[in-house]
Amino acid sequence: MSGRFLTVFLATMLTALPIAGHAAPSWGVGLHRLTLEDPVDHQPMSAVAFYPSWVKRGDTHIDLFRIAGREDTPPAPGRFPLIVLSHGNGGSPLAHHDLATALAHRGFIVLAVQHPGDNVDDQSRIGRFSNLYGRPMQLSAAIDAVGQDKLLGEEVDSRQVGVIGYSAGGESALILAGGHPELQHLRQYCEKQPDDAEACERAASLAIDDDVVEAAPDSRVRSLLLLAPLGLMFGRQDLADVQVPVLLYAGAEDHLLLPAENAAALARRLPGPADYRVVPGAGHFVFMAPCSAEMREAAPQLCDDGEGVDRMAVHDSLNSEAVRFFSQTLTAPQTAAQL
Repeated sequence: MSGRFLTVFLATMLTALPIAGHAAPSWGVGLHRLTLEDPVDHQPMSAVAFYPSWVKRGDTHIDLFRIAGREDTPPAPGRFPLIVLSHGNGGSPLAHHDLATALAHRGFIVLAVQHPGDNVDDQSRIGRFSNLYGRPMQLSAAIDAVGQDKLLGEEVDSRQVGVIGYSAGGESALILAGGHPELQHLRQYCEKQPDDAEACERAASLAIDDDVVEAAPDSRVRSLLLLAPLGLMFGRQDLADVQVPVLLYAGAEDHLLLPAENAAALARRLPGPADYRVVPGAGHFVFMAPCSAEMREAAPQLCDDGEGVDRMAVHDSLNSEAVRFFSQTLTAPQTAAQL
């Protein structure tokens, strides 16, 4: 009996057993690094998948992150919904690893893309239209590619997709779901709020480059989770085609992307009712995973949440709500026993 067949056989027998209280199964978590093709310039692009695994063991250290999962363990047999994750400007695909592992535990495959030219190691595309439109194109390309992956291709259900977008990743998620950003909105905002250097330096320098191609919406996207999203470029009409459920979070004390002009404005302007949550006292970085000791030493500014804010408690609630939201808005995971 082959190892793969034995794994499928055992999983089928166990998932066929009744579960007390009808609770969803809790899998182990596997990590898998992928090399994809950037649709902007056809150069290599990396991503990390978090997936339900039959193997429950240990942690993995990657860079400054301590992740509750193991690399390339056998995937749990079944068909699991796909969630793509878009990090913020200059960020990392691992910055939300606890959210990704919480979803993988409950039967979702989460694919976190490292946006070329806009990540912790390379910021060469920040402030260019090829980045504004390239990011959502990269997410669509990742959805295409994971279905062909040798390890996960048989387990992923890429017909219905959720998107998690943090900060600038929220803008990318909205474009992927049908939003149409307009630079004029950003310019008008900066005429009223010239002291907002974070946003308005971007407006002054945003450049059209040779690689720019306007991104098309992806009809596979069924729901969005937006965390402290960048929303300055979207008016009400620009969001009219975003016809999917949205769960939206902001920190009440976010001084990088002011909630009144970004998250709260999006909640008012989206065509359908957004489930809008505000975390009291929290700043912009509270939605990144709780910091390891290495992260606190290397980047303390990303770890300081202010007096009275408990990032662990915030994430316990956020992760639970994300599982609930995607369980309601995407096709339920199918275990081997159900196929």
